[in-house]
Amino acid sequence: MKKLQVASIQNNPVFGEIRHNLHDLLGLLPPQCDLAVLPELCATGYQFRDRDEVMDLAESLLPDSEPGPITTRLLEAARATGTTIVAGVAERDGDKAYNSALLVRPDGSREVYRKLHLFLDEKRLFDPGDRPLEVVEACGVKLGMMVCFDWIFPEVARTLALRGAQILAHPSNLVLPFAPDAMKTRCLENRVFALTANRVGRECRTDTPLEFIGLSQVMSPRGQRLASLDRTETGAAVATIELAQTDKKITAANDVFADRRPEFYW
Repeated sequence: MKKLQVASIQNNPVFGEIRHNLHDLLGLLPPQCDLAVLPELCATGYQFRDRDEVMDLAESLLPDSEPGPITTRLLEAARATGTTIVAGVAERDGDKAYNSALLVRPDGSREVYRKLHLFLDEKRLFDPGDRPLEVVEACGVKLGMMVCFDWIFPEVARTLALRGAQILAHPSNLVLPFAPDAMKTRCLENRVFALTANRVGRECRTDTPLEFIGLSQVMSPRGQRLASLDRTETGAAVATIELAQTDKKITAANDVFADRRPEFYW
């Protein structure tokens, strides 16, 4: 029965201070961790004033691109610790900017997901994601990535689960209070684990100050909060998970996917 040690990391970044923020974040990685999820836009901060500022701090993330400073540091950390890391990073691709999740493996390989559902001012700062929802192999499991506000659209978690995801990696910068509880439902209805990594603190760089709610967590397929942090602390929510729990059988006669009746849903 395969077990993994996983962690959702919670930080309080200083906007634009990439080296400082990465130093703090990677210092929170627990030892002997198989998978760690870091928050959305974890190294730059969240509240960009304009698109030019996004482009200045963003970097190319695609596997065939030259690693930028954030990617390079994450790759170094993954190699040094043996940890697969998923982090929210501002991505630049030509004249496009994406709010992305970057996965780096200890062997140096990487994957990218671009946030599909943009929240508030993100709509004027970033381009909507243009890549399909994919499930990738990492640390011996099947993993799907989603970013922050993607949680409110159940199709995201369901699509990833139908494509085989056992774990949802969920970098976030949550300001609304609902996601930590809503992810319990996403896990129950899809029989997956979810690692929601949020930040804490406040950013006041525009006319709309934002207060981030923290509450990073590891949620089980049975809707159990296996580890969590409070609204103000920085740290790591660490849990050991058993992948056998992602079995889709609800009872001897019921299967969460086999019992679906999609011909009546749309």
